[in-house]
Amino acid sequence: MSVRLVASWQRSQDYGVSLEAVEPSFTGTLNDESLFFECGREVLASLHQTLINEPVSLMLTDADGLVLNRMSGDTSLLRALDAVHLAPGFAYAERAVGTNGLGLAIADRAPTVVRADEHYALSLCTYTCAAVPVLDPISGHLEGCVNLTTWSTQSSNLLLALAQSAASNTSAMMLARSRGQKARVPQRGEVFRVETSRLEPGTGSLADLGPAWADVLGRAGTAIRDERIVLAVGEEGAGRATVLAQALRQAFPRDRILAASPPAPQDSEAWLGLWIPELGKPGTSILVRDVDLLPEWVAEHVRDLVVQARVRAHGGDHVPFAMTASRFDALPPALTPLVDTIVAVPPLRERTEDVLPLARLAARRARGREVTFTHAAEAALRDCGWPGNARRLVEVVTQAARRSDTIDVRHLPADVVSGASRRLTRIETFERDEIVRVLTRPGISMKEAGEELGMSRATVYRKIAHYDIHVPRTT
Repeated sequence: MSVRLVASWQRSQDYGVSLEAVEPSFTGTLNDESLFFECGREVLASLHQTLINEPVSLMLTDADGLVLNRMSGDTSLLRALDAVHLAPGFAYAERAVGTNGLGLAIADRAPTVVRADEHYALSLCTYTCAAVPVLDPISGHLEGCVNLTTWSTQSSNLLLALAQSAASNTSAMMLARSRGQKARVPQRGEVFRVETSRLEPGTGSLADLGPAWADVLGRAGTAIRDERIVLAVGEEGAGRATVLAQALRQAFPRDRILAASPPAPQDSEAWLGLWIPELGKPGTSILVRDVDLLPEWVAEHVRDLVVQARVRAHGGDHVPFAMTASRFDALPPALTPLVDTIVAVPPLRERTEDVLPLARLAARRARGREVTFTHAAEAALRDCGWPGNARRLVEVVTQAARRSDTIDVRHLPADVVSGASRRLTRIETFERDEIVRVLTRPGISMKEAGEELGMSRATVYRKIAHYDIHVPRTT
């Protein structure tokens, strides 16, 4: 067996899963309105047409292993899968049924094939499963997986390739149907020393940030000085790593701080080798970002080494170690016992007093000198809900600052001044952007805007309401 399979079998035993028969829980509650389900169903439906005469079942599951749908032209296979409850509405996570293809793919966030007797439960040994995780192309969060199941007597050589192709096509379709946003940069597993200039937005502007940030920073700093392991949770881009790095710097001014971002699953072993040898060394603090994205076996390895380092340091030097994640309940189970203190970093929309200080800092760094903002630009920045938090704010201001020493609302992208909550089509996005481009032109009247857009004034007003556009007046 591979290392991953051995680790999965051990977890299955620890979970108390039966070796004889599976007993997955039935929820009956399916999210069939998500973009992932919409795109995945279309991709699998197309693939199903080419495999209609093959003994293969195609499925989508959510991030918890809940089977969302199932397709197959082989009725005997479908009846057999019903007998082991591998059907819509049943959760097939590793914790529920032991080692299986889709459960292990979700646990390790990596393409997986589990053949015949590699399954933990004997009732699953007549099947071979290939599963591939699907990540949201914008956020990078795990949406679910594509799972292909066949009889164990069938050749499985192409099964994984088909699952990988379906997962890749699903992700590409999700990106195409998103609101024109850029795909997330693939995980690279960087490990670097944190210097003041390398931190996320907020560094060097502590005096300018509001009480919400100061409160989180204070609580994180107190916990770190008390030799506790801190987990910062919150939305992506809100400054989780920043607040921990600042707290570590305050607690240990002379320490080097190593920040590690999660790698692609196949690079995990090399990534561990980059920073694990530094764990527990004098004058070294470790900050691991996005631990909720780590495969289960990597999380187990990290836990064991952190525990060992703390035992070795008992009565001696402290082992400063901190982590970030989206939520505490999203952590791999292996890491939850490590957490002594949780600090929640509020999203930027709840810290409007921080928007302009962060914007000025980002502009100054991008331009190399002070940059001014018009009142209209300041109002637009403050009023924006910032679904991408500080990270998105920095991207927007950096691009604007590269164009001008004075940032006006016309230098900001359309989504900053519009609040449409639903997903726009490409045509709608183009139309909204054109309306914003025209309306942000200095001194333009509504009549002139309508003439340039080829719309009546009434239509312009209706479109403004439809896209929830708010363009502050330039003063």
